[in-house]
Amino acid sequence: MTWLLYPAVAISLAIIALLWHGDPKRRRTIGLRDKADGSGKRRVLAAVALVPGLVLAVLGDSSAFLVWFGACAMAGWLVAQVRVSA
Repeated sequence: MTWLLYPAVAISLAIIALLWHGDPKRRRTIGLRDKADGSGKRRVLAAVALVPGLVLAVLGDSSAFLVWFGACAMAGWLVAQVRVSA
């Protein structure tokens, strides 16, 4: 695995957290409807979250790519489990 794996995972995890924070359905359930992100912003964030994985794939480091992919899947699942009250 390359030295790029840790920064790639950290960048993607940060963007996944931003996606969670601005999720309209989650914001609506806790009563913060007006502060939800728009669909354009969410699409850009989702695309940017994939860039580190694309870099790992282009460099040909399949093991780092698979670890990054698994870490992002686990992070998405764990972030979805977070319950925040207003």
